[in-house]
Amino acid sequence: MNVVDSSGWLEYFSDGPNAAFFAPAIEATRELLVPTLSLYEVFKRVLQQRGEGEALQAVALMQQGRIVELTASLALAAAKAGIEHRLPLADSIMLATARAHDAILWTQEADFERVTGVKYVAKKPAG
Repeated sequence: MNVVDSSGWLEYFSDGPNAAFFAPAIEATRELLVPTLSLYEVFKRVLQQRGEGEALQAVALMQQGRIVELTASLALAAAKAGIEHRLPLADSIMLATARAHDAILWTQEADFERVTGVKYVAKKPAG
């Protein structure tokens, strides 16, 4: 199972320098878990940058994976992961979601560079 964090989805949708890194996880929809927080973050960013039509298309593609709601137990696990790894809220939720489902977290967020169970690639500048 795979969880792609929001930066990975945005990289994929914009065909950024790391898009090919995220493609295998995103395109294997039967093994893809999508936290509701990712839907929020991606929809908001695409809406701001490209409009509602493209934002709706983005989340429609995301919903081909299995949506994972933020439950009370997942929120508590995220809080623990946040303290343990000194992560901000969104990153904590992504990691806790992946761990709760024995999934790999795919990211280009530097906070995860040395975290177990994470496939990390350094963010490359566009262009």
